[in-house]
Amino acid sequence: MITERDIQILRDLATEYAQYACLPEQNERKKLWLALNSGRMERPMVLIDQLPWNELNVDGSLNCQIEDPYWREVEDRLRKTIYKWKYLPADMVLNPYIHLFVPTIQTGWGIDIIEDRLEFETGNDIVSHEYNNQFECMEDLEKLKMPTIRRDAEAEKLIRQQADVIFGGIIPYHMGGAYGEAGPYGFRVGPWDWITQWMGITDVYITMMDEPELVHAIMQKCTDGIVGLIHQYNKEGLFDIESNGVHCSHTFSEDLPRPGFDPNRPQSQDAWGFGLAQLMSSCSPETTREFEVEYMKKTCSLMGAVYYGCCERLDDRMDIISQIPNIRKVSCSPWSDREHFAEVLPQNYVMSNKPNPAVLATTSFSLEDARADLRRTLAAAKQHGKRLEFIMKDISTLQHDPKRIWEWSKMAVEECKRSV
Repeated sequence: MITERDIQILRDLATEYAQYACLPEQNERKKLWLALNSGRMERPMVLIDQLPWNELNVDGSLNCQIEDPYWREVEDRLRKTIYKWKYLPADMVLNPYIHLFVPTIQTGWGIDIIEDRLEFETGNDIVSHEYNNQFECMEDLEKLKMPTIRRDAEAEKLIRQQADVIFGGIIPYHMGGAYGEAGPYGFRVGPWDWITQWMGITDVYITMMDEPELVHAIMQKCTDGIVGLIHQYNKEGLFDIESNGVHCSHTFSEDLPRPGFDPNRPQSQDAWGFGLAQLMSSCSPETTREFEVEYMKKTCSLMGAVYYGCCERLDDRMDIISQIPNIRKVSCSPWSDREHFAEVLPQNYVMSNKPNPAVLATTSFSLEDARADLRRTLAAAKQHGKRLEFIMKDISTLQHDPKRIWEWSKMAVEECKRSV
């Protein structure tokens, strides 16, 4: 239930958001992202995501007050977006509308995560996990169910009625995409993060060596489930073409959504997906081919575009990763050799560099060290003629000094402008 007080809170936030979203620089930045994503980069671009919000909330402006779970998520997203725009915008683009997710009814994979957690700081969402293995034999595959998802028509009707009142006279809203198994960062086309949570990293590695047929069986069942979800998303029109983002990167594209698409029923070929297999960093490239790429071919072939990678090293297996269809951006994590990455990255991919967030977490922060790190990456990409974006993410701590990321944001954009 949403109250009059909740409505006023959201209207106030929407009013402030609209003031920023209508600024001319939004279109200017959008054009730069279109150029980057379409093969004619004007300059490297910068985004920041996955922050230690408890350390940034110095004035209480990030405190959510709404209890209704759907609208509390909207409130939280608006508060964080406004904060980022005011203090660490980098090259982020605010859409000229409020993006609302479609309410859905879904079953999930039929298995809960069993884990031990260790918090190092109260109020910090970033915690340590140790997962229990729930797949020790072939019979355990019965625990895994094929996920289903559909629109919650009744909830959607109510939310649209509420949104008309909340945002009326302030800013339009667009509804698209769904939370749940796909996550808020785009449609996940690979299952490795889930498998890691169901088994634990050490047990996954041991099972790969001792019982590879069990890991293949899990991957096959998960791949079948993801393909099934893609077809269900297509039927329900649940793919997100409204946020213009996937896995912390902007996806503004000249060819997506496809010409003539149905805005009420966007399909997988109109949308971006993202895949990753972070635990493969400790495996051979051939293991990546066997346990990852062969399955990703089946899911990624159904998407319009794919962002691939996260924190894993990929420069030593780029020839294998590039066999995955529809890739447009590849993550260059701190574990990759950035010079080698820029050399071997196919020309039709964007080098999506993840600067090491440890530079922001040291006892004594050096902006000049951070600047030198970016310049090294800029030089590598320029030497090999590669399009480049920086995504500063996975920031566990700023040592409770928010100005570090504020300064980094400004500096990173300055360096990208200076590089051309």
